[in-house]
Amino acid sequence: MSLLAPIRRHHADQTASSGLLRSIRLFRLFLAEQSDPETFYTSLAEDAVRQVAEHGTLAGRTVVDVGGGGGWFTAAFRARGAHCYLFEPDLAELSLRTAAPAGAVVADGYWLPVRDSGADVTFSSNVLEHVPDPMGLIEEMIRVTRPGGLMYLSFTNWYSPWGGHEMSPWHYLGPGYAERRYVRRHRREPKHECGVNLFPVHIGPVLRALRARADIQIVEARPRYYPRWCRLLVRLPGLREVATWNLMLIMRRVG
Repeated sequence: MSLLAPIRRHHADQTASSGLLRSIRLFRLFLAEQSDPETFYTSLAEDAVRQVAEHGTLAGRTVVDVGGGGGWFTAAFRARGAHCYLFEPDLAELSLRTAAPAGAVVADGYWLPVRDSGADVTFSSNVLEHVPDPMGLIEEMIRVTRPGGLMYLSFTNWYSPWGGHEMSPWHYLGPGYAERRYVRRHRREPKHECGVNLFPVHIGPVLRALRARADIQIVEARPRYYPRWCRLLVRLPGLREVATWNLMLIMRRVG
């Protein structure tokens, strides 16, 4: 076997995990989220954990999964040898699968039952837009992350075409209109209600608030589902609020 073979394989793996084919695959899975949530969330979890693993070894590390729902992300972290603990405030979300992961705890992300600096990695996927105080959740993630540890945060920004979740794209005409239209079309209430369990979150204010902090460093900021080269979008005010779809941040605790 050529000595270059392992290098070529590594390059191919990197391309598959960060290129256009990855984005197409994730988008196709996203379209089937309602009909096949197990496949979608299992693949999404593996993809997100791979993003974290690019910045440090996970085997033997303590990971806190904040608002991880049915435990797909916790399972993906554990598959890489991490000691992952799931904290989810909604018992119904914990019950989305046959059984919640062992050790899962019903807990609010604002008040995690974790000691200061107790985690090597703190992880939150698509939770920020569902809480009324986004910075409060982020501050709690910072508290439980040890100095030098990583924080993974992703959220769907409001002006994204999917910012209104199941009511998209009609949220562009206002949340009240989007909710009424959903009820008329589907003859049922939407899962999300703006101002109750869905809140507008914007990329610019979040980035400014995080960059102003002395206790964290933003290691990576880019659209979560797009190829890596699309990270330039995050530098373009205005356009990023519409085009990003979902912002992914990896931060390091520095103080």
